[in-house]
Amino acid sequence: MLSSLFKSQAQRAPLRPYVRAFSTNYPVLQQAASAAATEAKVATTKNYINGEFVESSTDRWIELRNPATQELVTMVPETTREELDAATSSAQHAFKEWSQTSVLSRQRIMLDLQYLIRKNQDRIAENIVLEQGKTLIDAKGDVFRGLQVVEQACSLTSMLMGEKLTVAKDMETYTFREPLGVTAGICPFNFPAMIPLWMFPLALATGNTMVLKPSERDPGASMMLAQLAAEAGVPKGVLNIVHGSIDTVNYICDEPRIKAISFVGSDHAGKHIYDRGGANGKRVQANLGAKNHGVILPDASKQSTLNALAGAAFGAAGQRCMALSTAIFVGEAQDWIPELVDRAKALKVSYGMEPDTDVGPLITVQAKERVERLIQSGVDQGAKLLLDGRGIKPKGYENGNFVGPTIISDVMTNMDCYKEEIFGPVLVCLKAETLDDAIEIINANPYGNGTAVFTNSGPNARKFQQEIDVGQVGINVPIPVPVPPFSFTGSRGSILGDLNFYGKSGVQFYTKLKTVTSLWKESDADHTRSSVSMPTMH
Repeated sequence: MLSSLFKSQAQRAPLRPYVRAFSTNYPVLQQAASAAATEAKVATTKNYINGEFVESSTDRWIELRNPATQELVTMVPETTREELDAATSSAQHAFKEWSQTSVLSRQRIMLDLQYLIRKNQDRIAENIVLEQGKTLIDAKGDVFRGLQVVEQACSLTSMLMGEKLTVAKDMETYTFREPLGVTAGICPFNFPAMIPLWMFPLALATGNTMVLKPSERDPGASMMLAQLAAEAGVPKGVLNIVHGSIDTVNYICDEPRIKAISFVGSDHAGKHIYDRGGANGKRVQANLGAKNHGVILPDASKQSTLNALAGAAFGAAGQRCMALSTAIFVGEAQDWIPELVDRAKALKVSYGMEPDTDVGPLITVQAKERVERLIQSGVDQGAKLLLDGRGIKPKGYENGNFVGPTIISDVMTNMDCYKEEIFGPVLVCLKAETLDDAIEIINANPYGNGTAVFTNSGPNARKFQQEIDVGQVGINVPIPVPVPPFSFTGSRGSILGDLNFYGKSGVQFYTKLKTVTSLWKESDADHTRSSVSMPTMH
């Protein structure tokens, strides 16, 4: 029973502004971890089921630490099967009434939600700094880009309109969009606010309910958003949040009451979810890995281009699926690389709440070790290490997972540092003689998430956008993530599923078309007008 999982109001701790989330590299602790957390007076992360923040009864916990200090922040549960079933049952029960609520009523709730998120933007951003390690200004951007999708959810009325056509005398065919039912979201660690906001606002606004699994590395933002959703008027059970790793993901893939899954994250996890969820008849959209190239032509505006490259490569410590991690310098633009190194050296590496910090820590010790391994592989395979960010220890944060801006040049496409998505503040630089050569390099790469070209030539820009086989193209724009009226259109190896996130495609993902053909014969009408004549007998 759901009620057996809920504590009394006195027993439930208030929502705390900390929690953590997503990866395969994490220490899973047994009962000793819970005891250690109690002794250290560290809060545990709650599940959010049927509108209540509920302490998990699990004996398996995930230890989460501030990536800049290694301070223990919270213990995140491996949600039990009983609790997962309770969350799904709550969502299924709530769907019956929520799906019948008018779109205008749901729109008003989304309007209130966007107001509350805007009002609490700084508080959510501070939590992201604590758990994920972003700089404060970048964390605010994380919240803001998610907020834009909520604003899109406020204007869904026109996108949910159907079509109608008279197909014969007295016969009409019309279509309308219906919600799917219980949906699920599985989120990555690198955007703790934006990605959940890509998912649940559109799912809810279109009439679905959702079971959301934030990353086990930084779930705090999702928990705060759930509280704001409740304040905005989202009914109990419409949004539920559960935690965990592999077992929770597999439950979502297998549970027949869950009709669709949204996922953003790594290749390995995304392919598993797409295959397993699809085999169980679910609709799945999965954004996977990336290797985003920036092409620098000699006619580009030099100063703005170098600034854009530094920001796109090293911002968020390179932990963006749209990070511009690979630069292709064409012709004489190759001479600009030393100046790019000078700009990267000037960036400040420290804790995200410290003033003027440009680059924060990586999410885990394991992530740091992986990035450093790939840097060394480039050296070992013949590339030139122009700027080495390894070994940096900011004052006061010597235990953090820091890697400073790193630039590797003379990289070849057969090197590991090129073939793998590094996901750290590392820019690999390739050289090409012509724009055609650069296009050939990019199109040969298996990923198609994003790319950019820097040029002052309109014909070159047009040639690039037409010939490049990548879903999102920037022209003098280093991170061409589209705003929510459009959809996130990564392609090829960067996405599985044919319906993208947010925009019109996002609405299509969370709804299904129903077509009705009706016949109402005019001749069957009892009266065409009222009669006022004296009735007569026959």
